[in-house]
Amino acid sequence: MSIGLIGKKLGMTRIFTEDGEAIAVTVIDVSDNVFVQKKTQEKDGYTAVQVAFDDQKESRLNQPDAGHFKAHGTKAKRFVREFRLESDEQLPEIDHPGLDLFEEGQWVDIIGTSKGKGFQGVMRRYNFQGQRMTHGSMMHRRPGAIAAGSTPGRVWKNQKMPGQHGNFHKTIQNLKIVRKRPEDNVLLISGAVPGAKGGYVIIRPAKKKEGPVQDLSQKAAPAPAAETPEAAAE
Repeated sequence: MSIGLIGKKLGMTRIFTEDGEAIAVTVIDVSDNVFVQKKTQEKDGYTAVQVAFDDQKESRLNQPDAGHFKAHGTKAKRFVREFRLESDEQLPEIDHPGLDLFEEGQWVDIIGTSKGKGFQGVMRRYNFQGQRMTHGSMMHRRPGAIAAGSTPGRVWKNQKMPGQHGNFHKTIQNLKIVRKRPEDNVLLISGAVPGAKGGYVIIRPAKKKEGPVQDLSQKAAPAPAAETPEAAAE
């Protein structure tokens, strides 16, 4: 498995290609990722890295989590995700992962929690057709019979009935990184991703499509300073 990033969904927009084609994209902020812990085969029995995202007050953490961040010299974070690797040789040397983990045109998988729809009936929850709307049926949107009148004479397990809809843990596979914006630390990813604005998502290299090999053996070079209008005039 490759290392991914944690991000925050900012919303959707569209961009235009050189041919004038409009592409709907989701804007994801990945500006606050940090490696908390690196696990090795010798010490932990497997190889992995913990990635944390989004600062929060230390007073809002429980004692085990606060101690974990303090032991590894990291600020209190809101969201932590662990990515397993095949061997210790793949452990990164950098401390702050960012946009360099991905390339434009790369395929990724997005993991998030879908919007909650509350308590819904079977027509919206499972796309039932519904009963007829005429002749006084009084069963327009009801599910109908849910059990047999004889043997077995009970409601089967996993019967489709009204209930909570949405708020599911979902993975959308094979989305393309259309553009990277280093000045804003955001990724523009084609299509829609699970969740509402401000929701957390996990971005990982696609499992079903091959991508570039990640090289994190060296620390990333610092970004060049933006040129001021005064300097450009000189």
